[in-house]
Amino acid sequence: MINRFFLLNPIILTLGMIFFSTSTTQALPQQNSAFRESRDNFLRRRGTVSVEEKETSPLPKLPKIDRDFNLRQSRDGFLNPASRRQSSMSQVTSVSELQDISPTDWAYEALRGLVERYGCIVGYPDRTFRGNRALSRYEFAAGLNACLNTIERLIQENVAVLREDIEKLKRLAQEFEQELIALGARLSNLEERVAYLEDHQFSTTTKLTGEFVVGLTGITSGERDGGTEEINKVTNFGYRGRLELNTTFDGNDLLYTRLATGTVPAYSDITGTFEGELGFSQPDDSDLAVELIIYEFDLAENIRMFIEPVGGAFDDFVPTVNFLDGDGAFGAISAFGSRNPLYYMGEGPGIGFQGRLFEVFEWSGGYLATDGNDPSLGAGMFNGPYGLIGQFAYEPSDRLKVAFTYVHGYNNLDSGTGTLRSNFQTFVEEEFEQSVNTVNNSYGGEFTWRIFDRFVLGGWAGFTSTRTLGAIDVGPDDDVIQRGKLDIWNWAVTLAFPDAFKEGDTGAVIVGMEPWVSKADINFPDDIRRTDQDSSFHIEAIYEYPINDNIVITPGIIVITEPDFDDRNEALVIGTIRTTFTF
Repeated sequence: MINRFFLLNPIILTLGMIFFSTSTTQALPQQNSAFRESRDNFLRRRGTVSVEEKETSPLPKLPKIDRDFNLRQSRDGFLNPASRRQSSMSQVTSVSELQDISPTDWAYEALRGLVERYGCIVGYPDRTFRGNRALSRYEFAAGLNACLNTIERLIQENVAVLREDIEKLKRLAQEFEQELIALGARLSNLEERVAYLEDHQFSTTTKLTGEFVVGLTGITSGERDGGTEEINKVTNFGYRGRLELNTTFDGNDLLYTRLATGTVPAYSDITGTFEGELGFSQPDDSDLAVELIIYEFDLAENIRMFIEPVGGAFDDFVPTVNFLDGDGAFGAISAFGSRNPLYYMGEGPGIGFQGRLFEVFEWSGGYLATDGNDPSLGAGMFNGPYGLIGQFAYEPSDRLKVAFTYVHGYNNLDSGTGTLRSNFQTFVEEEFEQSVNTVNNSYGGEFTWRIFDRFVLGGWAGFTSTRTLGAIDVGPDDDVIQRGKLDIWNWAVTLAFPDAFKEGDTGAVIVGMEPWVSKADINFPDDIRRTDQDSSFHIEAIYEYPINDNIVITPGIIVITEPDFDDRNEALVIGTIRTTFTF
């Protein structure tokens, strides 16, 4: 039996003539792909993980969401037909099939010999050879190994191999013997690692991610109920945990399932106002439940559809246009600082859509029913509370975006931010132990502008016009409260400083006025005020510091002047140290 190195000598010599004469270092072609993360950045999104693409991997690529990751293309596709993608070009049978090789090239004859005599050369999928790209000794050995397999097959089939080629091979065989041995060991180790990963992978279609927010929070000052009651100055330690399953069935769709629980309280029960509410509040007493299910897919070109059977929210499919919106885990620490309160005026099962026009225009909208899964009278998808949203945005570049938002709803007025009176349905229930039906139309404008690399200016304004649909019976001792109208406003300006002191950190200041009732024609008994008469400002400051890729610490402070728009109340001050873990 002829030694296998003797069989390779002509091929190695020819390969050496072609490849070792090159000097330019052209980079390999790269591909872009994207990976869907958790809903918190469901449309922006954060804490993503890059995955190196393998040509034989059974895991389909997850669809594009917000961020692109370069996936390294395999480097042996131009030599080894066994390792090519199924969609790449077929085996080269003639050197003329390679578009960047011409008969005038000095290596043309040598390359033609490799292709036509031994058939162990293939091109890139674009039918080019790229002969000017430099390669390492290990890459050369990989190509040598491909030709070795071809020569062995020819010998077994009794096909003649030129003795002249065998003689030329001897010298190179000795020089590359160590690389071939090392290559074999590395391939064997790689096969073992791939087999282990395949045996222990979570799923071929699903990626599990997680996010835990731990907050040490306390109130240092504040009064409520017209200054008659001092708010307890107590420090508490709580958490919000989320486990997320990202599943794709064809590479372009996404089934997102989130399980959540937590112990961070809702501060409105303590402060008597929804101002200053934390963005990571999760008062579930550690009871784990399915919080959200979304299935999204491409309905048509440039149109994506979202189906939400459980726990839907407007920001799942409508961009909130705020650099500091991290859904409580990143960015702003308050619910108000995260986004325009209009985006909170809708929840429950429903559908959403998102698309683009002429590359610079973006549209989105959807319908959510608060009690959509309840078959009772006055509930369900179309007979109970609902919210309808539409938004049109202009984004001429990745540094500037302006959006206009419209929300219409029935019994979905309360946003969970602002004064107690602006959350009118909750206000009536607490004051009179009665319920009231409302219809509202809301209008908002948002913008974000990255003026410099380290400075982002943003903000929004919102207006809501609300009508009550029936009289409110407050008991035999008082007159019935007749139906009426309310006008509710809110606004904010955000200043963000990304990479302020370190790459990945963010400093920010948020100043605004949370939702308040500016005008109303509803007369309440017992001299209860119809409107929020005083001025209350929301002032928030944070500094987000990344410890590593998976741990971020954010100290922050919230100051509410004249809480609940009542100048008799002492300023409310809330401080927190938020730590976010992602995996």
